[in-house]
Amino acid sequence: MDQGNTAFILIAAALVLLMTPGLAFFYGGLVKAKSVISMMMLSFGALGLIGVLWVVYGYAIAFPGSEGLIAPWSIDWSAIGLESLLEVPDGAAYPPLAFVAFQATFAILTVALVSGAIADRAKFGAWMVFAAIWATVVYFPVASWVFNFGLADDGSFAYGGWITYGMQEFFGVGAIDFAGGTAVHINAGAAALALALVLGKRVGFSKGAHVPHNPPFVLLGAGLLWFGWFGFNAGSELAADGTAAVAFVNTIAAPAAALLAWLLVEKIKDGKPTSVGAASGAVAGLVAITPACAALTPIWAIVLGLVAGAVCALAIDLKFKWGFDDSLDVVGIHLVGGLIGTLYLGFFANGTGLIYSGNLTQLLVQAIAAVAVLAYSFTLAYVIGLVIQKTIGFRVKNEDELAGIDTVVHGEKGYELETV
Repeated sequence: MDQGNTAFILIAAALVLLMTPGLAFFYGGLVKAKSVISMMMLSFGALGLIGVLWVVYGYAIAFPGSEGLIAPWSIDWSAIGLESLLEVPDGAAYPPLAFVAFQATFAILTVALVSGAIADRAKFGAWMVFAAIWATVVYFPVASWVFNFGLADDGSFAYGGWITYGMQEFFGVGAIDFAGGTAVHINAGAAALALALVLGKRVGFSKGAHVPHNPPFVLLGAGLLWFGWFGFNAGSELAADGTAAVAFVNTIAAPAAALLAWLLVEKIKDGKPTSVGAASGAVAGLVAITPACAALTPIWAIVLGLVAGAVCALAIDLKFKWGFDDSLDVVGIHLVGGLIGTLYLGFFANGTGLIYSGNLTQLLVQAIAAVAVLAYSFTLAYVIGLVIQKTIGFRVKNEDELAGIDTVVHGEKGYELETV
């Protein structure tokens, strides 16, 4: 067992876990002051719930030990509860539980990301029901499509998920998704769009009607997310080597460029660059580089960041044109950014992209992966959300939304100001 790589994976897992509290700050600062507790609790609720479900059965679904689409017969029943993974096999590069821990943090964050679309108007209990069902029938299977892989006893490749490995049999190349552009960002963004449609618009929804109550929270959250993202991207190599170093550098370059691009668009559109725009631009760049971080040169990573920052800055206004209330721009940043990063690889991926190979095969498989995850996640999220809304109710009453749902749902206030 390589203790250095084991330590690398465990540290990366800790960094990714920090991203969920970071997301809570990022989202919490974007909502109104009377909803900050509710918003942050959606992230912390996902942390607790998915952390348990992953240990009980989530890992067994996501990593069933066989190739193909998820099905009951492909679940690794021996991995239920993880007891079969306590021993370290001879010759293993790292303990199985180190990988389990690393992937657990991905599952937690992906579910938490969805919550940004339903800020200010969702019941906590209904959200927890949705999170449990969506993780079980959407995230865990999609993680298997993307991240599941296995090696033979001699160390050679044995099998892998259909998105990243299975398409190689038909097209000669599989989709590239190093750290979760499809499984995490397109997946969460599509589910966010579905829930935004199910819950409907906030009271008084219009451009400029809902402004962030605490930009410093947003900046703090973005900083924590960026810090944790090094574990997200570089850690996905599962080894402290040259590929991890490339991913690390690109995780600096792309979001830095995206931050600048977003601010430039803001300056041109609105006359002023904002702190929330800087934070949002950095996150957009982080989203876009996630699938591509190990497959681009740093210069192409900068170009990707510029494209993602500018396009996502424009995309967040689509909700006003198309009439859906994605409260915190999960669609505009994560779905759009994930699509950009995933499809960009079709042109600029080292070795297989159009500019290197001269053909569009890589773009084709990237598009298949993106569309498949988007359609699967959106459809099931919409059905799950609609059933919850029609039964136990997903949305709070309008009067509770106007009053602020922190006290109604949680009996707490984000800010207790006393006068003397």
